[in-house]
Amino acid sequence: MAQHVCSLKFDAERDGGPLSVAPGDDYHLVPFPYGSAESYDPDNMHAETRDGTRHPFPSDRASGLIWPGHQAWGRLYAMIQWETASGGAATELRDQFARDPLGKIDTTCTEHRRATPGMQCFAKSWAIFVSPDVPLGLRVAHNASRSLDVVLAEFKIEYEA
Repeated sequence: MAQHVCSLKFDAERDGGPLSVAPGDDYHLVPFPYGSAESYDPDNMHAETRDGTRHPFPSDRASGLIWPGHQAWGRLYAMIQWETASGGAATELRDQFARDPLGKIDTTCTEHRRATPGMQCFAKSWAIFVSPDVPLGLRVAHNASRSLDVVLAEFKIEYEA
C-alpha cells in the first residue's frame, strides 16, 4: 500500500491578505492556494483545474476542496489561526470538516471553542472514510459582532491505498 498525502497551507502574509469571515451561524469554506504555494500535493488532490474547469484561488469556493484519489480510511488534520482578539471579538469560534461542502454537505468533527486573550490558535484531527467522488473541506465560523480574519490555516489528508 502506498501513502497518499495532500497538505495545504493558507498564509495571509504570503497569499494576498487575511481571509475575512463574516459573523453569524453560516460556516465559510477556507480557500487554499495552488501550485508552488502548497506544502505538498504529489497526487494532485487539490487541482486548480478539475473536469476542464479552472477554480482560481481565492475567488472560487472550489479552491477550498481536497479530492481524495482513492476510497480509504483517511485522517484529516487542520490548524487555524484567527486574528488577535480585540473590540467586537467573538465569544465562540467554530470549525468543522465537511464532506461535499459545495453540494450535499455532510459535516463532521464540529468544534465550538471559547475565545481566549491574544491570537486564537487551534489544531484538530479526525479519521473518516474518504472517496474520490466526495470532496473535503475545512469550514469556519464565529459569533463576533464584526468580521474576523483567519491569518493562517492548514488542511491535510493522509491515507493508504
